[in-house]
Amino acid sequence: MSVVAIIGGQWGDEGKGRVVDLLAQHAHMVIRYSGGNNAGHTVINDRGTFKLHLVPAGIFNPETTNIIGTGVVVDPAALLEELAMLAEAGVTFDNLYISDRAHVIMPYHREQDRIQESLRGDGRIGTTGRGVGPAYGDKMERIGIRMGDLLHADTLHQHLARALDAKNTWLQAYGGKAQPLQALHQQFVDYGHQLRAYIKPTHPLVQQALSRGQDVLLEGAQASLLDVDWGTYPYVTSSAPGAAGACQGAGIGPRQVSHVLGVFKAYTTRIGGGPFPTELTDETGNLLRERGHEYGTTTGRPRRCGWFDAVAARYVVELNGIDYMVWTKLDILDTLPTIRICTSYKLRGETIHYVPSSIAELSQVEPIYEDLPGWQTPTDALRTFDDLPPNAKRYLQRLEELTGVPTAIISVGPARQSSIERVPVAELFA
Repeated sequence: MSVVAIIGGQWGDEGKGRVVDLLAQHAHMVIRYSGGNNAGHTVINDRGTFKLHLVPAGIFNPETTNIIGTGVVVDPAALLEELAMLAEAGVTFDNLYISDRAHVIMPYHREQDRIQESLRGDGRIGTTGRGVGPAYGDKMERIGIRMGDLLHADTLHQHLARALDAKNTWLQAYGGKAQPLQALHQQFVDYGHQLRAYIKPTHPLVQQALSRGQDVLLEGAQASLLDVDWGTYPYVTSSAPGAAGACQGAGIGPRQVSHVLGVFKAYTTRIGGGPFPTELTDETGNLLRERGHEYGTTTGRPRRCGWFDAVAARYVVELNGIDYMVWTKLDILDTLPTIRICTSYKLRGETIHYVPSSIAELSQVEPIYEDLPGWQTPTDALRTFDDLPPNAKRYLQRLEELTGVPTAIISVGPARQSSIERVPVAELFA
């Protein structure tokens, strides 16, 4: 039995979806453990190109059990749209389950999200406006609605009435619209009917899989530098997307995790606000954006692009106990004559090797770079490490030295087969 956690190593959008899709071919179960439909995983396989926001990327393998875990916040309307899109491609859902403990994103969460973001003015976080943060807030306030509540009309009515007492007062105070109790109740009872076949107590399913010695893949959303505790607060997500959050959101004990795979782009991107020490606002940044198609899967917003930040990467490795690296989009660097790696920061004239907790300080750091020669030859058709150009191998080896973690997989294209396996996927589940 192996439990493998897939963790985003930067500010999201590292290509976790295609990595999960690749590894899911060997897993018995895939659990999406955190986040909501504010995240998007693009999967390209023989059925086509799919942008998944809630459904685990293992859904394309009918032999794999897929669970939307307790740590996820679910917008039922968005989920039903996603299921309809997948059904059109011939995907079936006999292998899909939704935790009855997962919290629900309500329409008033989206309205609250919009108002809160507008009130921030110049300090906008850059949320997707999907209501994810307010839904997590209600979870902690203990006034949230859970997916299991949708199956019990009386319980749902009781919880919804209690929540709306506070929500409508708040919304109207800031110019929003009050939410009608009866209409909202009926709408979500209907969602419960449509999703009834999938909403289950998932903890027994997970523990049964572990007791049978089955291989489990934990699929994360967002990434460690967006962690609500350890990320660039307040420019973070509302959940714990790292390895600790994987255990919490999936219902698996930390000692049951066999491997933690950190997924990193061969450069760095960020979407929305917040400090970004290695950001490039020049022609090289534009080149990375266009060659890498760096536009948000969920929002379509252009991503900010920059050089690889080894200081932040080491920090993420330490936080998550990452024991294998997965590098994505190496091929995007193919045309560059010189490639830079940030190896330390300078803050107020002093060289530092850590990520400051204060965004004021992180915004002031100057990256200290090490320059490496590029390889200026295509890598997208290569399938073994030995076939890579010498300078590409040198770049990856330097990243391993700086992070202290060996490489398992190198992605040189968006398709499932566009991968170089330094550690065979099957061995990760051995």
